[in-house]
Amino acid sequence: MTDSAMRDVNLTHTPLYRLLVAVFVALLLLPPAAMADAELRPEPIHADAAPVVGQLLSRYHYRDQALGDSLSREVYEAYFEALDPERHYFLASDLQDFRYHEQALDDELRQGRLDTAFAIFKRYRERVKERSEYALEVLAEPLPFDTTERLELDRRDAAWATDSQELDTLWRKRVIHDALTQKLSGRELDDIRESLGARYERLARTLEQYSPDDVFQAYMSTWASRFDPHSSYMSPRRSENFDINMRLSLEGIGAMLRSEGDFVEIVELITGGPAAASGELSPGDRIVGVGQSRDSIEDVVGWRLGDVVDLIRGPKDSKVYLRTLAAGSDARETTVVITRNRVELDAQAAQAEVREVVRDGTGYRIGVIDLPAFYADFAAANAGEEDYRNTTADVERLLASDTLSDIDGLIIDLRGNTGGSLEEAVRLTGLFIDSGPVVQVHRSNGRREVLSDPEGAPARYTGPLGVMVDRHSASASEIFAAAMQDYGRGVVMGDQTFGKGTVQTLVGLDRFGVGNEQTPSGRLKLTIAKFYRINGNSTQLEGVMPDLEMPYPHANGESGERAADNALPWDTIRSADYRRSGALDEYLSELRRRHDRRLQADPALVSVAREADRIQGEQARTWVSLNESERRERIDASENARLEAVNDQLRAYGLDPLENLDALEPDTLPDILLDEGAEVLADLVELMASPGQLAAAPDQTTAQAGAR
Repeated sequence: MTDSAMRDVNLTHTPLYRLLVAVFVALLLLPPAAMADAELRPEPIHADAAPVVGQLLSRYHYRDQALGDSLSREVYEAYFEALDPERHYFLASDLQDFRYHEQALDDELRQGRLDTAFAIFKRYRERVKERSEYALEVLAEPLPFDTTERLELDRRDAAWATDSQELDTLWRKRVIHDALTQKLSGRELDDIRESLGARYERLARTLEQYSPDDVFQAYMSTWASRFDPHSSYMSPRRSENFDINMRLSLEGIGAMLRSEGDFVEIVELITGGPAAASGELSPGDRIVGVGQSRDSIEDVVGWRLGDVVDLIRGPKDSKVYLRTLAAGSDARETTVVITRNRVELDAQAAQAEVREVVRDGTGYRIGVIDLPAFYADFAAANAGEEDYRNTTADVERLLASDTLSDIDGLIIDLRGNTGGSLEEAVRLTGLFIDSGPVVQVHRSNGRREVLSDPEGAPARYTGPLGVMVDRHSASASEIFAAAMQDYGRGVVMGDQTFGKGTVQTLVGLDRFGVGNEQTPSGRLKLTIAKFYRINGNSTQLEGVMPDLEMPYPHANGESGERAADNALPWDTIRSADYRRSGALDEYLSELRRRHDRRLQADPALVSVAREADRIQGEQARTWVSLNESERRERIDASENARLEAVNDQLRAYGLDPLENLDALEPDTLPDILLDEGAEVLADLVELMASPGQLAAAPDQTTAQAGAR
């Protein structure tokens, strides 16, 4: 890989990059409401840029896909879906009215003609205005909370409404649902009408904020999204904002946000950030209000994502008040207070601890290195500093520290680690193998590059090793976990990982003669390569399957890259030249047997599994009752079940139960899955010390059940 390509890979896997791209790129694809004034039309530079975007996508994207009638039809449907993902505004007749352009969009793109895209946007503006006015009419009437009706919340696969009356029915239910949600959170009806009235008026008013660049951005990103979910177009203003934020330190709550219909949703909490430290926010939560004080929270449903982000950000040490709705069909609004701060590198640095596992009087010291990200101080590295902060150096110091002295086994905890520096993933792998390849990078032109342990020095740690992962472990985390698994060097425990195995780069359109200093042209974020394990399997889509599974909820069986539209497929290339060096194969069957016995017998693990099943069931239900009594019963039942699960887990550790969930602090619950990881490592230590135990009949794990 060239130096410039390597920099691209490093850049596109940093936590800061992910945070900013989630903020700015999500807006490109999913604008919450629509367009500017009636005279909004494409500008000359858009006519120049459109063919270049099309050529870059068709020639250089990893997916070899020509611009043609088939792709044109896909883009036609996808553009309507990008503007109205939940089918709340467009009618089926709207799609039919423009259908004669369905197979011509590719030709129009080559010619720089954008009239169809802007005309569809204009129709969207009209439909949003109609819905806004109707919602206000419904809000002015008595709102029945004793109905037997239900509202389907997930309409992504619903048919487009056939007429306005069908949308009227949907929006009447939506208004009742919005009002009931606020009523269940303790708000008075007058306050609810005022809040929702401002929300519905804003749906139409927001349209006036769109510029020609915004429309072009949304349309070009729709084209890019048909190649893969990580490719998109960034308008000049978005590119400028992106660069500013890459140069300056972020001060905010430390969360990745995206537009999801009319809502702003939390995608990821950045480790070391204020939001993660609060323990009160989770991925999937929707932010419905933001304020600088508890009494000045503004409803932000229907706002542009960038405007919500601007409202959330602020000076260090100041407070921001977020009104949120938890993921799931039934939820109360809650207010969370976050003190803004910078996401410091130190907060994401590797940390070490030791877990003690005692069996029949014998103690095992299991070291744990918590690794929230694959980080590196790129500024210091580029400045030529030799002792710059990086993941591998920190982990190497921890391995030599007093904390991890005399350990019997080691766990690298990658749960929640969404990636970072590719170089650090490769170098870290070198601490646990003597030498050899780590990952393969394959480009669309067939070029393959094998990245190997750069030092080739003896492994720094050669003892029993485990790697913990979950569905949020992505990219660089998957590279490291896959290498440990392929070498047989460490047992991978947890959940199937995210499945992001692609590489992106940023391409400025000015390099192709589009625009100038006075009229900038924007950039294209383009997927150019895929990662492959050294065994030849892609990490794309399927991620890494653990050797030992832990209980996690799986709504609808999809998460991570597998839930994304148009994701690149899983496939294989030829294996790299490596030799499986570990001795795990002979122990894995017995490790699974012992692990499964604990899952069935240990009260804490049984409770975690039961709670995972409950959450999965709640998330799988996509409809919500509009009956107040039924909603209260469901919410109360959910909260009681959650409290029961929490108390079961506390009792398993000999801790006092809680009276209510309000008393649950971020660090109240023990890390049950990490403790089980330590038990697995203790099993591995025993088996490696006495291979004869593989033939032994009973094991000691049942006797340990409940004796945390």
